[in-house]
Amino acid sequence: MLLHGIFPPITTPFYPDGNVYFKKLESNVERYSRTPVAGIVVLGSTGEAILLSDQERRDVFKAAREAAAPNKVLIAGTGIESAIETLRLTEYAAELGYDVAMVRTPHYYKRQMHTANILAFYRTVADRSPLPVIIYNFPQATGYDIPAEVVIELAEHPNLIGIKESSGDVEKVRKMVEGTRHIKRRATVTETFDAVTPRMLAAAASGSSGPNDENVLVPVGALTGTAEPSPRLAKARDPSISSGQAMGHPDSSSGKPSSSSVTVVGNMKTRQKEVGFQVLVGAAHKLHPSLDAGAVGAILAFACPAPTACYEIYAAWKEGDADLARLKQERIAKAAQQVGDLGVPGFKHGMDFNGYYGGPSRLPFLPLTAEVKAEIERLLADIRN
Repeated sequence: MLLHGIFPPITTPFYPDGNVYFKKLESNVERYSRTPVAGIVVLGSTGEAILLSDQERRDVFKAAREAAAPNKVLIAGTGIESAIETLRLTEYAAELGYDVAMVRTPHYYKRQMHTANILAFYRTVADRSPLPVIIYNFPQATGYDIPAEVVIELAEHPNLIGIKESSGDVEKVRKMVEGTRHIKRRATVTETFDAVTPRMLAAAASGSSGPNDENVLVPVGALTGTAEPSPRLAKARDPSISSGQAMGHPDSSSGKPSSSSVTVVGNMKTRQKEVGFQVLVGAAHKLHPSLDAGAVGAILAFACPAPTACYEIYAAWKEGDADLARLKQERIAKAAQQVGDLGVPGFKHGMDFNGYYGGPSRLPFLPLTAEVKAEIERLLADIRN
């Protein structure tokens, strides 16, 4: 699965009494689906996943999945302290049609989280997960920072396709990218080299375009180059047409045209793109330097109130316009850092200010004061979406 681009780790809306506000969740997801973000992360840290019951997590996954557009990659935050509970939630996300599982580092028994423990945990999850897995490292919250050397070792597992690195350490990003550069994998992409999801393939095969119309299950292997699409989906092939010939477009991972053929799936043409171990970052105020260090995208809490502003940094970098990327980065840097320091309530008020529904957070989070809200609004005054 291609993970290039910007992904907002969406918040979970609540009523004032603390119950999940599903209508607002669906409305937010539908609106994010109309932005240029590559996908949506459901129940990451910004989604207050740790404060939800198991049933609430499942209900949130279901509501978000039903509201999301087929062309947005859906990442499910399924990490729980034990491997067995992580797998149970991952299996449920797979049944719903999610594309990737994001599994945070176990940390409660952090003094016992030695290299052998972490390797065993992630390898067990990756071995049994029906979805490709990305590691989630957030030491500011967990108190455990997975070493780059352990990530590099885990990256050899074929079902561990990337990491969300939220430490803000650009040099660590560079080290992980360099240490995993030898890993070569393939992902199914569109003619314009965007991600292809099983929901897109199913919709294309059935001739529908809505997020809820698909009735065909597409194996994840069909998107990773490890399996062919089903006979119903792979209606035609033209092995004589390479992506370079058809598009004149280089494969950005190698700078050379891809040699893969075009596959026609219903009314959509797809091709294969070479991807490696994909490093995404979680610090919006360091997005541009992280991309320069080799990250391929980002899962940014700041993209919840400001998805387009974050995307503009990525787009300028992708186009090779370093000056514009730097300018766009400077535009959000202060707001991203200071709103981020306020945590989930800060991002939620930013969403309220920018036209999304943020609403209250659950205890132990407290409501923001009027003074703090005014400061958030001042910081976001020129970052409207």
